[in-house]
Amino acid sequence: MNRPLRIAMLTHSTLPRGGVVHAMNLSEALGALGAEVVLHAPDAAGAGFFREAACQTRAFPVAPAPPDTLAMVERRIADYVDWLRPDENRGFDLYHAHDGISGGALATLKRKGVIAGFVRTVHHVDAFADPRLEAWQARSIREADALMTVSDLWRRRLREDFGREAVICGNGVDLVRFSPGRDGVERLLRLRWRLGGGPVFLAVGGVEARKNTLRMLAAFASLVRELPTARLVIAGGASLLDHSAYRSEFRAALAAMGAQGAGVVLTGPLADAEMPALYRRASALVFASVKEGFGLCVLEAMACGTPVVVSRIAPFVEYLGEADALFCDPLDPASIAAAMRTALDPVVAARVRPRGLAVAARHSWRAVAERTLALYRRLREPAYA
Repeated sequence: MNRPLRIAMLTHSTLPRGGVVHAMNLSEALGALGAEVVLHAPDAAGAGFFREAACQTRAFPVAPAPPDTLAMVERRIADYVDWLRPDENRGFDLYHAHDGISGGALATLKRKGVIAGFVRTVHHVDAFADPRLEAWQARSIREADALMTVSDLWRRRLREDFGREAVICGNGVDLVRFSPGRDGVERLLRLRWRLGGGPVFLAVGGVEARKNTLRMLAAFASLVRELPTARLVIAGGASLLDHSAYRSEFRAALAAMGAQGAGVVLTGPLADAEMPALYRRASALVFASVKEGFGLCVLEAMACGTPVVVSRIAPFVEYLGEADALFCDPLDPASIAAAMRTALDPVVAARVRPRGLAVAARHSWRAVAERTLALYRRLREPAYA
């Protein structure tokens, strides 16, 4: 082929969720290697992607999503099918989906003969009570022509649960954007969120069962009694799924803390440009999730020189050594609290910071793009329509 490889990269949202961040950074890295990539996502708000991308983007307009998860997923799959059906929105050599919504749309288009096939990256597999949601998710995996995933945990799960083999692409971090060097935004965040001068524990991903926010709140509640100036900052929370029941439990637990609950700060989604400064302001990232694909924010925090508390489960134990982070039992708030307390020890922090920087340096988006290009090349015979 004498021209650059043309790739349609598809993700479910323009908001900064892990899979969306991965898709954008991968698109940019593939572009740096000579591919022509267009990143697609439905955009109900009309605001575009969460940051300006160094690649072509198509944030296509859609109506607001229905509140019901089943209706939302069905609507967004149909939106994607409608968007990609016209000839002017296709003409790519490869189509690459990063979630069940865009993957479900590509599976539909493949069945209809509109495209020849597609690649699916599986960041993690959700558990749905509704069998129709489970079926749509499974179809986006089973009908893909090739699978990629971000960790060995999910490579094994795809083999065991779906009988499919996947290539591990891993994850990366931009060491230019995420670094220990302060830029003055830290002070602005401290003033805006009234963080004071005490220790700041940062949780990223909002209030969700998968993020284990309730147990992290319980851990903080035990710590703030002895450290009254401590803050727990819960950042993010942009999600298409319905977490309302879990969030109601969280609000009740927060109210039960009384005055000490004032130490908990819920920021909601933040501007992408503020995230490096927020990591740097934090005394530790607390990422005691019960299920993750990889945990991209772990690399981002480490690249900023911030100690990290993580669950002693895969995928974290796959890429973090015993001395790289503070490990905890995610099902035990006392264990989470103990790791948070240890992260405040200056001797411990001084030990883990350089190790975290070294971990981050081993994970580049270029390496992820090279693994992805290798898979693309294998799929070029026969070529996609």
